[in-house]
Amino acid sequence: MMISYLVPVVLLLMLLAASIRILPEYKRGVVFFLGRFQAVKGPGLIIVIPAIQKMQVVDLRVITMDVPEQDVISQDNVTVKVNAVLYFRVVDPEKAIIQVEHFVNATSQLAQTTLRSVLGKHDLDEMLSERDKLNDDIQEIIDASAEGWGIKVANVEIKHVDLDESMIRAIARQAEAERERRAKVIHAEGELQASKKLVEAANIMSENSAALQLRYLQTMSDMSNKNASTIVVPLPIDLMEAFREMRTGKGGGTPPASGDSA
Repeated sequence: MMISYLVPVVLLLMLLAASIRILPEYKRGVVFFLGRFQAVKGPGLIIVIPAIQKMQVVDLRVITMDVPEQDVISQDNVTVKVNAVLYFRVVDPEKAIIQVEHFVNATSQLAQTTLRSVLGKHDLDEMLSERDKLNDDIQEIIDASAEGWGIKVANVEIKHVDLDESMIRAIARQAEAERERRAKVIHAEGELQASKKLVEAANIMSENSAALQLRYLQTMSDMSNKNASTIVVPLPIDLMEAFREMRTGKGGGTPPASGDSA
């Protein structure tokens, strides 16, 4: 008699145990009643009737996905290997379960095709120097496409852009040539500035003979500090000025006018 009551109690307890679900804060349960969508439940204690209701659990935390390495041909016909990392999360569990079969796999395939498509429209220099802009473009495209699946793409980061050895050597030669060009331009600009300063100094010295005398003495002082056997005979500046005036007066004089014969 006791066994007849014990069997239903055990079956009831087993049914109750199979019906109880406990979901943590970061998960939600999409419940179907006889195959039709009923509600999104959780977190906490949830009762699911076996054989009548079915629940699929969705994680709402950010998922970090490594996008596999892709062969990309840039706009300037350079073949590179690029991989990236994708950060996304589910914001609508109902769409993530109903609208797409496997939302993680679908997002991964979408990220791979978008990565090849976007990078193929840019040159190699843009891939290497404008990664932030490319990351934003890829993120916007994936986010717009995955919005119908209840997925929000938080960020996309390009990790590596791998080149073959020949292309690396070509880039190194280009960088070396660019550095040489900059060095020549800087040297030419220095020569131009120095010539302007020399012209200004010459104009100042020409206005005051004492400045030229001081510069002359400074030059002799610099020469005397060096350990050399050169003998320097100083020549006064006034004497040089006298020679210059005599030469100017001799060359600049006007010949006497021829008078009439008496």
